Amino acid sequence: MRDIKGYNALVTGGTSGMGLEYCRQLAAMGCNVLMVSNQQELLEVLPKEISEKYGVQTWGLYIDLASDEAADEIWKYCRQQQLDIDILVNNAGIFFFHEIDTATQDKALTMLQLQVSTPTRLMMLFGEAMKEHRRGYIVNMSSMTAQIPAPGITMYSATKAYLKSYSKSLFFEMRPYGVGVTTVLPAAVATPLYQMNPRLMKLGIAIGLIRTPQWLVRRALRGMLHRRHVVKPGLMNYIVPVLIKLLPNRMETKIWYKVR
Repeated sequence: MRDIKGYNALVTGGTSGMGLEYCRQLAAMGCNVLMVSNQQELLEVLPKEISEKYGVQTWGLYIDLASDEAADEIWKYCRQQQLDIDILVNNAGIFFFHEIDTATQDKALTMLQLQVSTPTRLMMLFGEAMKEHRRGYIVNMSSMTAQIPAPGITMYSATKAYLKSYSKSLFFEMRPYGVGVTTVLPAAVATPLYQMNPRLMKLGIAIGLIRTPQWLVRRALRGMLHRRHVVKPGLMNYIVPVLIKLLPNRMETKIWYKVR
């Protein structure tokens, strides 16, 4: 594995959940970190905390990652700061469990922009620079749901499947240039993304059904450094998709009618 001390990392959604954990663990490995988020108050505090604790440079960039211009604005900021990005972590995302209807169409379109358009544009912009430098890593946070499209998570699983597919193809395109592309497919993770009852989340962690961000990010970064094209941490990643695929369509329909 390569020593990445002194590398510059860009993490989207970097002020909470897995994004914040990526920032902390990358900083602990000696990387400078650009934290990109729409949580302005946290951006005023967290970069300084991480910089003081780990002795690295940090930057906070407030931006709406679901806007059409988000990726280009991030690229422009990095050019202005003369900041070459060596590690790109596309982590930002949203989640909702509901059928696509008039009440959720705006959320669905936001999700499409946030989890497809913006990360794709970021990979194009920063990936091209990495190719020129002949080094770099791209980490895309997909999901176990990319393997199990199901009602209620229609747009979520579709966008994560796109990231999984795009990343695998990009892995082969970038490999000759010394750039690694790793896709992470986590199962349930203890983050605010899912808005789960705290007691249920604590129970899930205790019995191993839900993993902590620290556990997941350690495995994701290990996979990144080994230049693995996909990281599927946890036994759930291998059991649940198989079980879901074995369900007859009629049974899946009945389950959906009961939980919708």
